[in-house]
Amino acid sequence: MAMLMPNLSKSKEPEDMETGSQAPQALPYYRPVGPEMAIFEHAWRRKLPLLLKGPTGTGKSRFVEHMAAKLELPLITVSCHEETSAVDLLGRYLVQGAETYWQDGPLTRAVRMGAILYLDEIAEARPDTIVVLHSLTDHRRELFLERHNESLKAPPEFMLVASFNPGYQRGIKELKPSTRQRFLALSFDYPSAEVETEILRAETGLDAGRAGKLVQMANKIRKLVEWGLAETVSTRLLIDAGALIADGLPPRLACEVGIAEPLTDEFETRMALRDLIALHF
Repeated sequence: MAMLMPNLSKSKEPEDMETGSQAPQALPYYRPVGPEMAIFEHAWRRKLPLLLKGPTGTGKSRFVEHMAAKLELPLITVSCHEETSAVDLLGRYLVQGAETYWQDGPLTRAVRMGAILYLDEIAEARPDTIVVLHSLTDHRRELFLERHNESLKAPPEFMLVASFNPGYQRGIKELKPSTRQRFLALSFDYPSAEVETEILRAETGLDAGRAGKLVQMANKIRKLVEWGLAETVSTRLLIDAGALIADGLPPRLACEVGIAEPLTDEFETRMALRDLIALHF
């Protein structure tokens, strides 16, 4: 059967498939808050994988997009979830008419292209998915496609970057020490009020006064742990609310739909958030 004879089947050319990658582009906006850009470049030059840790909405994905564009490298992003398997990353045989062909997965494409592969929320993926990364995260930098009977050596340009949210995953899914220790690691958190205000102004066009009020409100919400929010207000949510305000939506309404509603479904907590919004706008 063709499915059991990979050496007799054709390999689908990349241009015949949806690559899911981004070609080098103009630099996306990113405001550094420390030496993270220098660390990323050193890791890339030394062919070391990098793990980004931190709460949702703190700029991890934007950081990777910025660095890929800065280094003029294609970027392939995979949003991991509990159904993400090794086959999803590596590739599979498909049947089209009477022909069987191999289709590369995003990991295989990234290695062939010499791209940056970004695995977002890697801890969500199935254990077999993480295991296939091991040979790429040590001195071998190789990928073996057992189903395709092919071994790929990663080119110098290839880099593996992953991210996860330790606070959210704790007690549910965590990366094994044997996996974590294969990566360099960078911690991301919410920036200082001054820097976050600068980010809001750059991303939304808001004036300093209203951007500052949004940041003040966010910092108060972040301290209210007794409200039992699963996630607190992120810089991403602030940008969404700020964009609505800059577009002419009344500030209270923009904050309600951009911050309060996404954060909780509990009626009393939403009302408390609305009261806090009203204090600032």
